[in-house]
Amino acid sequence: MILVALATILVLNAQKYEGLADTPPMGWNSWNTFHCDVNEKLIRDVADVFERDGYIDAGYEYIIIDDCWALRERDENGNLVPDTVKFPSGIKALADYVHSKGLKFGIYSDAGTKTCAGYPGSKGFEIQDAKLFASWGVDYLKYDWCNTEGQKPQEAYKTISDALFATGRPIILGICEWGTAAPWLWGKNFGQLWRISGDIATCFDCIVDHGSYKDLGVMKIVYMREGIRKYAGPNSWNDFDMMEVGNGMTAAEDRAHFSLWCMLASPLIMGNDIRNANQESIEIQTNEYAIAINQDPLGIQAFKYINIDSTEVWVKPLENDEWAICFLNRKNEPVNLEFDWNMHKINDPDFNYSVNFGVEKFKLFDVWDKRKVGNTKKPFKKRIGAHDICVLWLNK
Repeated sequence: MILVALATILVLNAQKYEGLADTPPMGWNSWNTFHCDVNEKLIRDVADVFERDGYIDAGYEYIIIDDCWALRERDENGNLVPDTVKFPSGIKALADYVHSKGLKFGIYSDAGTKTCAGYPGSKGFEIQDAKLFASWGVDYLKYDWCNTEGQKPQEAYKTISDALFATGRPIILGICEWGTAAPWLWGKNFGQLWRISGDIATCFDCIVDHGSYKDLGVMKIVYMREGIRKYAGPNSWNDFDMMEVGNGMTAAEDRAHFSLWCMLASPLIMGNDIRNANQESIEIQTNEYAIAINQDPLGIQAFKYINIDSTEVWVKPLENDEWAICFLNRKNEPVNLEFDWNMHKINDPDFNYSVNFGVEKFKLFDVWDKRKVGNTKKPFKKRIGAHDICVLWLNK
């Protein structure tokens, strides 16, 4: 339920670069695995692994340092200062290294007086910080919402958006306001993506209670907001948070997690230690067919069509009158799915797309098995493991 009344939403306009995120951004962020344990070597190593393990070829391009990269105080001129122990070569040299790999560089700040980890925030320093980030070669700014008492989200994000635009450098703005003020209603005026929830937890369907805040499992975030898909699209993405693939869930849950982020047209920002990822995690996060669904130019977020017992059916329209359909098993045991296409006429509830499988014939391609599996003239049958998923790409 959206708690912010639409009548109270004041839409402000800001200057921002268009075309920076025609499809959901793809990359890696340090927070989920490393929290404050970030340093120059880690970021350089991640850039090397992007090249080594096929992430560049798969479409990933942003390497983003999250919180804790700066010293605890600004310098005498009010500038943010990188921690020289963690980043002895400085941020500019690190960004240059990332750029040398053909990649893009991201950094973190906060709209409040301090970041979530207690480092200097950008409140009152927006123009100064934006100029500094641009001088370092930053391509992406994750902008958090801690320590913002008394501030209004739209005004704060307009201020940083205007400041970034004024630098003359195209910089993606990732709005990290956690969805408390319904950023899907106004975020596209200032940034290219906006978080719709608090932080993700490394679990499929749980809540981790820290007292003052809660981390949410994959499915808790998926179900958290209803009715927001109509606000998403090219350069305007609902951000379901950095991914937890490779961080401790089962392979089936990782596969389901990644598939849902692809279906939901969420930014694909990896959050695991890719330097030491096992082959299964690499294969999940570089699946070219799942990624192609995420990067589809239409930019339409999937919707849940129906439940078949404990199996959820999610549907995503694609360009060229194609479709992606996934079957998610919510049970703790395998299920035998049988889906009779002739019984289903699907209408997108928010966009002008529909399909009648009783009339139209489509070929079926299994995204995870990477093979053709017949067509819609016959019922589709598949055994799906516990918390696992089957994703089909339908074309004529």
